[in-house]
Amino acid sequence: MLTLDLQSRRPIYEQLIHGLLELVSLGVLAPDTQLPSVRSMARDLGINPNTVQKAYQELERSGIVYSVAGKGSFIAPNQNANKVLLCQSVEKIQNAVREGRRAGMDRAQVEAAVEQVFQEEIQ
Repeated sequence: MLTLDLQSRRPIYEQLIHGLLELVSLGVLAPDTQLPSVRSMARDLGINPNTVQKAYQELERSGIVYSVAGKGSFIAPNQNANKVLLCQSVEKIQNAVREGRRAGMDRAQVEAAVEQVFQEEIQ
């Protein structure tokens, strides 16, 4: 279901959030699907339950997940996952462009790199 890179510099709870967002976005986790319990998810992934709880709380704040007292966490029917993933993607692109600019790239080089990605997609 989910894989985490425990050697990554990216915090584990962020990796978990991103993984769940992708599963929701792809339709693997349908609306009103119950998520595994915090303890079960932590045990399956080999991580601390507090880390899973933090990820679930962030997802709930974003409107991706809702909680039912005594029942657990469920995927929310409104599909905010695509919006969240889109915002994250835009942020990553902006950071990559800033990094390229610091390295000396000009607008034409950035546009050529973007065009190359879209051309790869066509093939």
